[in-house]
Amino acid sequence: MKIRRLANEERPSTSWRLQEYAFERSPMPPEQAAKLREYLPYHEGNVTLVVQDGAETLAAVSMIPMRQNVRGTVHTMAGVSGVVSHPLARRQGHIRTLLTQLLGELRDEGYAVSALYPFRPSFYGRFGYAALPHPRTVSFSPADLGGWLRADLPGELRWQRIRDGYDTHRGFTERLLASRHGFSLLPDYRDVQRREDDKRWIVSARHDGEVVGAVTYTIDGHGGTLHADDLLTVSPLGRALLLQFFARHVDQVARISTVVAPDETPELWSTDLATHTESRLSFPSSVAPMARLLSLDALHGLSTAPGRVRVDIVDDPFVAGSYLLDGADGRLEVTRGSGSGSAATSASPPTATLTAAGISALAYGVLDPDELPLRGFGTVPREAAAELRALFPRAVPYLFSDF
Repeated sequence: MKIRRLANEERPSTSWRLQEYAFERSPMPPEQAAKLREYLPYHEGNVTLVVQDGAETLAAVSMIPMRQNVRGTVHTMAGVSGVVSHPLARRQGHIRTLLTQLLGELRDEGYAVSALYPFRPSFYGRFGYAALPHPRTVSFSPADLGGWLRADLPGELRWQRIRDGYDTHRGFTERLLASRHGFSLLPDYRDVQRREDDKRWIVSARHDGEVVGAVTYTIDGHGGTLHADDLLTVSPLGRALLLQFFARHVDQVARISTVVAPDETPELWSTDLATHTESRLSFPSSVAPMARLLSLDALHGLSTAPGRVRVDIVDDPFVAGSYLLDGADGRLEVTRGSGSGSAATSASPPTATLTAAGISALAYGVLDPDELPLRGFGTVPREAAAELRALFPRAVPYLFSDF
């Protein structure tokens, strides 16, 4: 058996055969399988490792080179996907071997963080990934938005097919990447597939010449549902303009359904708006994302409150070690080993022992330090918890891209 990195043109006959079996209707109709090569341009920059026994591919793991905002800083992000194994080669350790090698190679190439959608969260928790909140889906009747039809709102709407409005949507998501914690973006070569497929409408809200909201969507038929993707806005006005657009469909569709960020509150969008909001998880088909740090360099320079603590990270091949985290100057300084940091004092800082999942959960803002021991993510004395809480206040990450 050998592990090797695939060339792009090899995918249809190797890793994609396993992905078809794992994630698609199987067996795939011959005419659909014959068209797979048409999708190769959308995977040209992906990294795929496979385990092979002779000519037989036993397992594969892929990575999409992405970018993600972590507490205001945009990092290179390894979006792990296409984790598959041959049905006769499962539970033999191939995925563990491939994932460990892939993450190690990517860490060495400068990738600071990684995210994925797990088939089983507990499996990836052993690889240092921490769970992130799942975006929610909200549905409502457009008739309940009647008040917005009477509102005199500044700004304007632009309605286009996605092939014509793609640049607007891509530019707006780039803006959100720079400002929204947890937000991630696919590379251009992958994201452009939406423009080429041209299977969606896009409506964008503008004010003073600037895009303040955008959403892509489809309609499944007269009297049916308008299915909107992520409702993206940077202001209440942007959201109001999009809701007003939805309201204009009152005589066309019975329901509006849209995806919203985990910290959104649809019940407050309008008076007399009856909403159904849910975040439904099931395994392995509908799962919340997970993320982890591949290097503590991802924390260096973050804007933070004063705090000083030492963390000993254990049981991880990528970030294990002792680190001093010092936020005395309003920017987090990370020093590995016995360094004293920029605000050295004679007193030793409190020390916490964390797993990779524990430090990742703090970095992404999804757990309080007091929760970490309860979840088996480390040992955090009270004094260390106070310092970690100052350095990593709770935050709600919004992992936008579905990869």
